[in-house]
Amino acid sequence: MKALVLTEYFKFEYKDMPDPVPGPDDVLVQVKACGICGSDIHGFDGSTGRRIPPIIMGHEASGMISDTGANVSAYKTGNRVTFDSTIYCGKCFFCQTGKINLCDNRRVLGVSCKEYRQHGALAEYVVVPQHILHPLPHTVRFEQAAMVEPCSIAVHAVKRTPISLDDMVLVVGTGMIGLLVIQALRAAGCGTIVAVDIEKDKLDLACQLGAGYGVNPALENVEEKILQLTNGRGVDVAFDVVGTTQAFATALKAVRKGGSVTLVGNLSPSVEMALQWTVTREITLYGSCASQGEYTACLEMMSRGDMNVDILLGAVAPLAEGGDWFQKLYKKEKGLYKVILQP
Repeated sequence: MKALVLTEYFKFEYKDMPDPVPGPDDVLVQVKACGICGSDIHGFDGSTGRRIPPIIMGHEASGMISDTGANVSAYKTGNRVTFDSTIYCGKCFFCQTGKINLCDNRRVLGVSCKEYRQHGALAEYVVVPQHILHPLPHTVRFEQAAMVEPCSIAVHAVKRTPISLDDMVLVVGTGMIGLLVIQALRAAGCGTIVAVDIEKDKLDLACQLGAGYGVNPALENVEEKILQLTNGRGVDVAFDVVGTTQAFATALKAVRKGGSVTLVGNLSPSVEMALQWTVTREITLYGSCASQGEYTACLEMMSRGDMNVDILLGAVAPLAEGGDWFQKLYKKEKGLYKVILQP
């Protein structure tokens, strides 16, 4: 099969690779669409240490089953499917309690680190275990289904957070996940949503997708704006979808007494925290990692039109041109929220 292989940092080769063979509990998926994730870009330059070459990256994908293992009965050749980015064991304590994203034996498609190497879906075919599959509604296209993984991250973060109807919520960072968080918050019945970003086009899109206000911290004081909007109280809930000290501080300072902050972004391995502010105001912090079975709900939201992913689709291109698109994303060319590659 043909695959896009990261052979060394900053270098891809579109080359022949051995056809993957499904085990008894696996399926072979003919990939129809695979998205480039932000984490893949950080893998491209080696900054995370979790994409050690050589590796076939890609974990946001959909396709059609072309072969099944001997123990597979729920799926058949020709079925349209997507799959979780996480391969969880289903047997450890966390899997048994439904926390599959915290699996002790967790592997992520398209990741190679010190612990394991798991080729991903930037290829003509990929093998995945049947228990991470999700059938596609007939109204959801392959390109849309390849965006279910980031949708599930956003929906999981919102589900993790105690939100009441008509709450005022702050979302710091309106990249791909931030914009999906805004849509998930709107679907959850939030009241006013305030988006924060340093790029005007992102703030405009955030307001188009459900935010009531867009605040650029380079142009105005976020904390003062929040106090003005809330009669001096602060927002009920805040989401940090960036993961830097500055973004976290913005979210933390905006929350009212007794409110909560959910941490979704993790660009930095550690951040500074205003400890006394957090303790004396009884602010609750929630961490949110990947997703925990939200794929089906996300597919249904897409099917109903409650989650607009088409507006975030920047380009659809052949897999053979993938190296060029990685370069465009690495250089942060405007308007490329999500690039989908097709084998």
